[in-house]
Amino acid sequence: MGVKTMLPNYELGFYALVVTCAVVYSGSEVFQASRDSMNRKAFRDGIKPGWHYFGRKMDVADFEWVMWFTSFRNVIIFALSGHVLFAKICSMTLPQHRAVVYMLYGILAVQGSMGLVYLMIILSHCLVLYSVALAKQKWLCYVAGLCCLASFKVEPFSSWQSGFVTGAFDLQDVLFYGGSGFTIMRCMSFALESCEKKEGIYSIFDLLKYNFYLPFFFFGPVMTFDQYHTQVSTRELRRKDDEMRNIQVHALLHVGAIIAVDIFFHFFYILTLPTDLKFMNRLSDWSLAGLAYSNLVYDWVKAAVMFGVTNTIARLDHLDPPQPPKCITMLYVFAETHFDRGINDWLCKYVYDHIGENHDNVMKELLATIATFVVTTLWLGPCEIVYIWSIFNCFGLNFELWVQKFFQLEPFAKLEAKMSAAMSRRIRAVFGAANFWAIVLYNILALNSLEFALLVTKRLLLTGFPVSTLSIWFITYCGVQLIKERERILAIEEEKSDKAKVE
Repeated sequence: MGVKTMLPNYELGFYALVVTCAVVYSGSEVFQASRDSMNRKAFRDGIKPGWHYFGRKMDVADFEWVMWFTSFRNVIIFALSGHVLFAKICSMTLPQHRAVVYMLYGILAVQGSMGLVYLMIILSHCLVLYSVALAKQKWLCYVAGLCCLASFKVEPFSSWQSGFVTGAFDLQDVLFYGGSGFTIMRCMSFALESCEKKEGIYSIFDLLKYNFYLPFFFFGPVMTFDQYHTQVSTRELRRKDDEMRNIQVHALLHVGAIIAVDIFFHFFYILTLPTDLKFMNRLSDWSLAGLAYSNLVYDWVKAAVMFGVTNTIARLDHLDPPQPPKCITMLYVFAETHFDRGINDWLCKYVYDHIGENHDNVMKELLATIATFVVTTLWLGPCEIVYIWSIFNCFGLNFELWVQKFFQLEPFAKLEAKMSAAMSRRIRAVFGAANFWAIVLYNILALNSLEFALLVTKRLLLTGFPVSTLSIWFITYCGVQLIKERERILAIEEEKSDKAKVE
């Protein structure tokens, strides 16, 4: 049935009321658990002094978030402000050479933050993959690129390369592996796009301009070479209507998100609580469900803020970067589950869509998802928890297609054809609710821990059955119906916009 199927307003109002009450109740339980555990010895490392005048301590379990907004905050502001300044001067005076200015500033910033040896390591990998690209053989580009990526993700090669970088500071490892990993993905994109070029090959100068664009260098997102090269080569730099206003609004939203997370961490210890399984066993099923869901929402917010900052800089540079990740609250299908839209676009273009084609054939889809998660596992860094995460998510993506194919068989297809569109939407939402929690449980494996994921699964499916299981499933069903309603409204608006353009 179509996405434009309507449900009665009173029914949607009931769904909204149920979800609101459930979120408030679960949130109050997590708040109570946070308050009761504030002074526990087991949480001493994860909870530090915060707002004394409110009598609250702060959850500081996320190392990256804390470092970004404490000791590394000034470095980020200084580096990106310098990029914006030089980029603005260049766009006003020599717009045809702006890519060169971006490259030079990026190289100097990388050398200043990480040292000359690290810069040489990055340049050596760029040179290797450029040399491979000269052969114009895609399979060779894949092999060489994945081997280079493995050299940063697999021991003992990663430690051997990182050992050349002298000095030590809080985020050295994060910057080393972040910049290295994103560099390899960009170099592979360059090599694969060079294979598609009908005449000649792009120069190594094009690769360096692409790789050393500072806003994307350390933290991404990955923008495929064809998109970056086309956009950065444009000489006529014109703003769309209200573009600057939209950039300012998005920048303010990101500042607001940072403040909101800081406030949230003073009252809800969603990252530290799951580390103590003994304390977790005392909590209710609702608290555990709220903690699992909150962990995913927080990781989405972190990704949205990180990529939002770099994307705002890119938009000031007249680029159109990858969109931020779709909010986990709006997801109930595995195909849309990703926290990095740039990596997702890269994987879809060069692996998933390349092998799976239209994603309608079961065997091709299986091969495509296996290949995609093999590359993703290497990108994240092979280890036991990543293997488990990849296997479960690979299964989830394929299981969606298997269920879809199963219900397209003649008996079920005829049965659905006899139903009203509204009833079909309700039945699909029941399966969507189950899928929603599969996404949550599969992803907290990587975001939190295997032990916490197993505890939540056990409580929601076994010890909590049938009351907790069915009640949470029903609440999630209500949430999925609200998501579907939003999708319906967006589809209608998009259709009206398309009609207006045609007219």
